[in-house]
Amino acid sequence: MSTGVQVRGPRVRDVIAVGRPAFWVVSIVPYYTGILLATHRLIPPVADWPRLIVGAVVMGPLVWLAVLAVNDAYDLPSDRLNPRKAKSPLLDGRITLRTATRLAFAAAVAAVGLSLLVGIVFALGVLLAVLLGYAYSVPPVRLKTRAGFDVAVNALALGAFGPLAGWAAINPDLSDFPWLMGLQGTLAAVGLYLPTTLADLDADRAAGYHTIAVRFGARTTYRIGYAAWIAAAALSVILAATDTIIPRDMLVLEVVMVPVLILAYRRLIGPGQSFKGIIVLASLFLLPCGTFALTYTGVL
Repeated sequence: MSTGVQVRGPRVRDVIAVGRPAFWVVSIVPYYTGILLATHRLIPPVADWPRLIVGAVVMGPLVWLAVLAVNDAYDLPSDRLNPRKAKSPLLDGRITLRTATRLAFAAAVAAVGLSLLVGIVFALGVLLAVLLGYAYSVPPVRLKTRAGFDVAVNALALGAFGPLAGWAAINPDLSDFPWLMGLQGTLAAVGLYLPTTLADLDADRAAGYHTIAVRFGARTTYRIGYAAWIAAAALSVILAATDTIIPRDMLVLEVVMVPVLILAYRRLIGPGQSFKGIIVLASLFLLPCGTFALTYTGVL
């Protein structure tokens, strides 16, 4: 006998909203960088496209949905206090807490399963990324609330894991991977990630989350991020000057762009900054990155 009650699953657009499409490029660009480093080509061989496209789907939509859905589920106390999260599908009832955890699990399984089509080394990396995502959000580990670990997980995932994943999709032997580029990317990721903790500082403090910004305060957190950004910029000049990974032909551009990027950080990022400043700074950072791609592959 029908009760007349219809149980409706989440709409596709709500699932996509949980996965934050704007974030996908944050991992796909480093993934492409790893492919570029491994092939020395702007466009990889056509024969590799199917495998690389699967890798991009894993690195973008699936991994982000897996880690963000579980993060949203366990971050509800602070999200309710955070105006920036007001339109979250979990807060306005479009997605239930139970559905969010199911989405996270399904996306994690799909990400690891599909990654096997790319290669075993790539798949092991994806599994590690998903496990770290869960460790970041889920008690009792909950690295998000452990000052320092919250930064390390995000910076390494974005700055080092992304390029490593792209490299592994082409070449499963990681011994020749240019690790200095991983260091440079990690330092830049620290500089870009720490301001996001400042944006959520009040909500995290009210919810009792001991993030790095809550523990050390806005000013010290900003200084750590600024120092990491300067270190990343300085390392790029050293690499270009020594013709290590970054071609020496880029040295003039690096010398010009480094002061611009350092000044831009000071002007765009601060204790009272918004995400708009982070987006503008990241976009500016793409200029030397794009030039590196063209120079490294011999186009320029």
